[in-house]
Amino acid sequence: MDAKARNALTKLLEAGNRATAGVRATPPALTRSQLADYQATRSLADKEAFEAAMKAARAEGAVALTWEKGLGEEGFIQRVELIDLDALAKLLGVETAASRLERAAAQLADLLTGFPVLTDVLARWASLKKVRTYGPEDAQDWADAARVIQFMTSARENRAVDEPIREVSARLFKDSKRIEKLAAPVDVLLTGDVDAEPREAHDVWQEIGLFREEQPVRMAGRVVVARTHVTEILDEPYGAFSAPSVIGLASQPKLVMTIENQTTFHSEARRRCDEDILLIYTAGMPTPAWRAMYVRLLKGLPPEMPVYHFGDIDEGGFRIAAILALDAQSAGHILQPWKMHPDDVPEERRVEASKHTLERIQRFASAAGWDELGREVAKAGFTVEQEALR
Repeated sequence: MDAKARNALTKLLEAGNRATAGVRATPPALTRSQLADYQATRSLADKEAFEAAMKAARAEGAVALTWEKGLGEEGFIQRVELIDLDALAKLLGVETAASRLERAAAQLADLLTGFPVLTDVLARWASLKKVRTYGPEDAQDWADAARVIQFMTSARENRAVDEPIREVSARLFKDSKRIEKLAAPVDVLLTGDVDAEPREAHDVWQEIGLFREEQPVRMAGRVVVARTHVTEILDEPYGAFSAPSVIGLASQPKLVMTIENQTTFHSEARRRCDEDILLIYTAGMPTPAWRAMYVRLLKGLPPEMPVYHFGDIDEGGFRIAAILALDAQSAGHILQPWKMHPDDVPEERRVEASKHTLERIQRFASAAGWDELGREVAKAGFTVEQEALR
């Protein structure tokens, strides 16, 4: 097919896709302005090649042609109207957007119950929008992302041990690097929101217990920690251990505080390592093994022991808080926020937040049992990271 004709018909197909999706109101057609290159040709051979392709499309019932008045098919084509989108797609050897969507929906149908956000993903694709750069032609990536989450969830039920991402990838896909290409769809499936702020891949993998390089749990304070082989007081300014090796506490602190960010943890550890408190670095989103250790520690402490979380005042920070609050509750404790109220943040360090972000913050704050704090943050209308508060 003539290259100019193929380009023109491809544009017509795209317009037809938009019309079918309901994002275009006018009937799909190529007008004189869109046929300008063809009409400007001075080569009879080029003109005839273009017109031959258009006549072929007409013969297939895909389009209707309007010719120059008074000249008929001796003149130039003035307008090409779309008649049958499927016929045009077949002629061009491509799929319609509706066909791609139908195939993607069938491929993901069995996953909708476990991952209801996929309904929103399909709705975005139906309106010809992408989700994190992924379209319906990438449905297999979403199916594989769901498979990774399901596998790690199942593994977690048997043992709370984090696993090397490339070993799991090789086991599941016979490709050691496959999972690392799926951070975006895994993130959306975990957050359950197509509009959630994208997270770093590191945080996504940590949430489900995958790592490229296993990180130890960092703790600070004048506290005696019982481990599988050793029971001793924490080093100054902090100690670092494998999460599964931490059995419990052999002394009782005055409070327990989790800290989301590394810079803040190191600063607090240096400042408070001689106090009778326990500071624990979550390294962003805590891993399943970290969370199992956290529950073990809290179960050994009296219910009246103050338990705090010091995290970012943003969507991610409150999502982490919601998860920790659930773990604390399972161990018989109530998690409280530490310096996460808008009054703790100077005006000059606040970053204006979108309405959607504030709604998500309220949702996670409520899940953490911090309804009033969520309302206050939403009212203040900003986000801020821990490091900005130092």
